[in-house]
Amino acid sequence: MKTVAFFDTKIYDKESFLKFGNDDINIRFFENKLNKDTVSMAACCDAVCAFVNDSIDKDVIEQLEKFGVGLVAMRCAGYNNVDLKAARGRVRIVRVPAYSPYAVAEHAVGMILLLNRKLHRAYIRTRDHNFSLEGLTGFDLHGKTVGVIGTGKIGRAFCEIAKGFGMNILGFDPYKSDEFDGDYVNLDELLSKSDIITLHCPLTKENRHIINAQTVSKMKQGVFIINTSRGKLIDTQALIDGLKSGKIGAAGLDVYEEETSLFFEDFSEEIIHDDTLSTLISMPNVLVTSHQAFLTREALNAIADTTMKNFEDYFSGRELKNEIKI
Repeated sequence: MKTVAFFDTKIYDKESFLKFGNDDINIRFFENKLNKDTVSMAACCDAVCAFVNDSIDKDVIEQLEKFGVGLVAMRCAGYNNVDLKAARGRVRIVRVPAYSPYAVAEHAVGMILLLNRKLHRAYIRTRDHNFSLEGLTGFDLHGKTVGVIGTGKIGRAFCEIAKGFGMNILGFDPYKSDEFDGDYVNLDELLSKSDIITLHCPLTKENRHIINAQTVSKMKQGVFIINTSRGKLIDTQALIDGLKSGKIGAAGLDVYEEETSLFFEDFSEEIIHDDTLSTLISMPNVLVTSHQAFLTREALNAIADTTMKNFEDYFSGRELKNEIKI
């Protein structure tokens, strides 16, 4: 029997993975994130499973190799937290390239609707028996222009929904798709013409801080910015400055630059020492969710199913269809 160490696991992870379990694979669930201080938990294991805020850096890779761990399975699509250079020739890396693009796209749309129609404020008011409509005015999405940065499966799923609202769609992506139902433009044109900008791209060296002080200055006054991809796509200070000046009308953030030690955990009884995050949360036109855009039953089942098949293929010596080529 093969043994796999699962890091950064929550109750919903255990439920979905046990549903798609394999009698030949023994799963050890750990709540700890994978990093150089916790990698020792993978000793005597044949493979590990990691998530978005685990740190699979050079030190971790070297330790995994010493333990005889030959595979790291990311139970997500992104792998920017993996040192691929260090993994070359030492540990093989697989991922879940597609689980439910609809889950993330729908979450992005939900953020837009809430921020635009101020549903969060209306909810709090009516619970206090305050039925005033002052300050709750939004705008019609119909006829507005949304700029989609990243037109992969998630970006295109978002576009399908936006089309239903009657929105005009602009897209920017170095790798154009024939299935994109909108108009491709350069980044500057997208920034200057979009009423709403939504990010649906993986994090790379090239697009880190693609939203920064310079790009914000090119945007429409009052633009909405939505990020359900990776926190480092946005320069957080530039975002805050834009919100304070009114250049940015609202922001929906399911991810955050420094989320690693915070997101997926309960700090409700503690004081958060991240002043930047506290500033964002305090703003009435900012919605922060803790990396939950993927969290639907369908997505969890797809992630578990694909990940377990990745393990089965590896242990059986079959081709790894979802391997990240290094």
